[in-house]
Order: sequence, then C-alpha cells, then structure tokens
Amino acid sequence: MSKQKAFHDDEAILDIPDRPKFGQWVGLSIQHLFAMFGSTVLVPILVGIDPSIALFSSGVGTLMYILITKGKIPAYMGSSFSFITVMQALMKGAGYPAISQGVIAVGIVYLIVALIVNFVGSGWIDKALPPVVVGPIVMVIGLSLAGTAATDATMRTVAHGAAVYDIRYFIVAILTLVLTIVYNMYLKGFVSLLPILLGIVSGYIIAVFFGIVDFAPVMAAKWFSLPDFQVPFLTYKPHLYLGAILSMAPIAFVTMTEHMGHIMVLDQLTHRNFFKDPGLNHTLAGDGTASIIAGLVGGPAITSYGENIGVLAMTKVHSVWVLGGAAFFAIVFAFIGKLSALIHSIPSPVIGGISFLLFGVIASNGLRVLIDNKIDFNKKRNLMIASTILVIGIGNASLQFSGYTFSGIALATVIGIALNLILPAKAANED
Repeated sequence: MSKQKAFHDDEAILDIPDRPKFGQWVGLSIQHLFAMFGSTVLVPILVGIDPSIALFSSGVGTLMYILITKGKIPAYMGSSFSFITVMQALMKGAGYPAISQGVIAVGIVYLIVALIVNFVGSGWIDKALPPVVVGPIVMVIGLSLAGTAATDATMRTVAHGAAVYDIRYFIVAILTLVLTIVYNMYLKGFVSLLPILLGIVSGYIIAVFFGIVDFAPVMAAKWFSLPDFQVPFLTYKPHLYLGAILSMAPIAFVTMTEHMGHIMVLDQLTHRNFFKDPGLNHTLAGDGTASIIAGLVGGPAITSYGENIGVLAMTKVHSVWVLGGAAFFAIVFAFIGKLSALIHSIPSPVIGGISFLLFGVIASNGLRVLIDNKIDFNKKRNLMIASTILVIGIGNASLQFSGYTFSGIALATVIGIALNLILPAKAANED
C-alpha cells in the first residue's frame, strides 16, 4: 500500500478518497460546476467555438485526469486562456480544423514531457522549488487574477465591446461577497459546506432585482441541445496545418509552469506531495490527455482551474469524488440547453464577488507556506527571491517573442527558480 493511501488528512472535512453521501455529493459537485462554468465557456465564446463542446470536453477531460492520476488529485480541468489569441487568429483563417490540430499538438507535448519525467524522475523539484519559491508563486497565482475579479465586479460591457463602470455591478458583487462570507462563518451542518453555491444563488437573486440578468437566452434555449461536435473524418476532412501546430505547441511549455503551480497549491492544501505520488509524469499525462480529447471533439485546450482550487481551500472538502461529480454534471449540462443557458446567465458581478474570496484564499495559502516553513525575511536571499516573484507575477510582466506570450506567472516562476539556484546562502555583508 502506498503512503498516500495510508495517509488521511484529518484537517479536511472530506479527504481525497472520502465519498460523500449522495445528497451532499450533488450539492458539492454543483458548487464546483458553478465555480468553473463562467471561465470554461468564456474561452470558446471569445474564440467562436460552441460553449457546450467546451463544457463537455472539460467534463470528460477531468474524468480522464482523475483516472490517469489514480484518483489521487482533486483537480478540475477547464478551458485554458493561454491559447486564446492564437486560436482567434486561426479561427479567422483555416477555422476549427486548424485549431483542433493545435490543441492535439499541445496535448502531445504534455505526453512527451511526461514520458521524459517518467525516465528522468522528479527529484529535482524539491531542489528547484523550496518553500521560499513555492509560497510567493502560490500567492501570485491567486493575486494575478485579482484584476479579473475586479473587472467582473465593476465593469459592464456595452456596445462594440466597450466596458464602462456600473455601480449596480459593484453593489451586487459586494453583497455576493458579504453573503458568502456570512454563509462560510455562521452556517452549520451540511449547508456550511456550500458557501460558494449559496453565495452564487443569493447573488443571482440580488442581480435579478437590480435588473442585470438577461433571461432571453434562457427562454430561447432548447431543453435538449446536441453540442456542435467537430470530429475529424466525420465533420471535416483532416489536413495538415503545420502553422497551427507550430503556433500552439510551444505555448504548452508555458501552461506546464502554471500546471506545476497549481500542483504546488494542492500539495499545500491536502498535505501531500503529488510530485512524488502519483508523480509529475501522471499529472502532465492527465493534463495532456484532456487537451487531446478536447481537440478531437471540437473544444479548446484544457488546463487545471484555480477557481476550483479556491473552492477546495474554502470548504476543506477535498474529495476527488466531488470533482468527478462536477465533471459528470458538466457533461450532462452540455446536452441540456436550458440549464446551460441558465448558468451562463449568471452575471459577471456575481462571479466577481465570489472571485474576490476564491482568489484571495489561494493567495493566503501561499502566505501560509511561508509562515509554516518559518521563512526568515531578515535573510536577504529570501527577501530578494520572494520580492522578485511577487512583483513580476502580480504585475504580469510577460515576455513576448515571435507571437508568443510568456505569462507573468510562468515568467515569475522561472526567474524565482533561477534565483534560488544561483544566489548564495548568505549575502556578502551578512553575518
């Protein structure tokens, strides 16, 4: 029996292998579905892909990820934002067949790296990623999303895609945030495990009273709607799009860095070391397989989601069964037009209000890493590493070259690792 199977995290209300009762299972899974829904369908909307396919592929991809990681990692896989610019350009040209090959190529890159890690091992991770690097990176993952949360909470889209400040949005966002905090602090029993779901429902009702919910798409949607699958040889005749492959495949190395960052966060939340068990080779293979599946059915590239990690951190429900349940509902909802449209009608300030808390909880866990490991910031080495990671990451000082963008999180991670490996234990003027 492996060490992970023998270990049980008593701090968690439901640990990774724990299966909730059926009624609890449904509520907890729907909560995760709501948390990821907005971002998962936003990517295909921006690109011009059917959102139902993205929902379907995220559900199937998550189930495959859980299977490949042996049911040991509670993660949800959703549409990746890193490929939006390239996919938009490809959609204007060759269309989805080109995007499909690019997405599949991304998955193959993940599988190749997973194979290399399988032979080389991942022992280098502990040396490259000590707490002084991991803590700030985890903080960056949460805080770098703060701008998105603030935009959702305050800005309303008007004609021609322009965004304007709307006080109604801010009021709805703050009320949603306050109610979610109240639910998290004062509720007892099973409902205390559903603060995000209750917050979203409450925020939605408040948004209705403020007149910012559009019910027209919900009324127009069909009860049963088959996603517009784009399957090679069935929907279109495949043709080699080398440009699409060369445009998207290299970005996989950027998203891998973010993938590792999410694994770090989950390590801290669940008191495990997923780099060792089930191993980085399994996590990369799971992520890559999810993207390959998405490419084969017509969806965008897939990656793990910080929103769902935030839900795990807040509720202390780490059950992989709950994430699997969310994936199941995502697949079902992809075929039920009314339900998909209803969830899609949740206005951005409700998501923004929830995101204030979710992203903040992720950042706070990074701070906890530093505190738990008693990182001494009187040492200049630690101060230099953490400070650099935080400012580059939160400021999103991205590196752009040949049409590719190396995101702030990825860049901060690489520079943080480099500083950790290069800087001496003590500065020349330290005792």
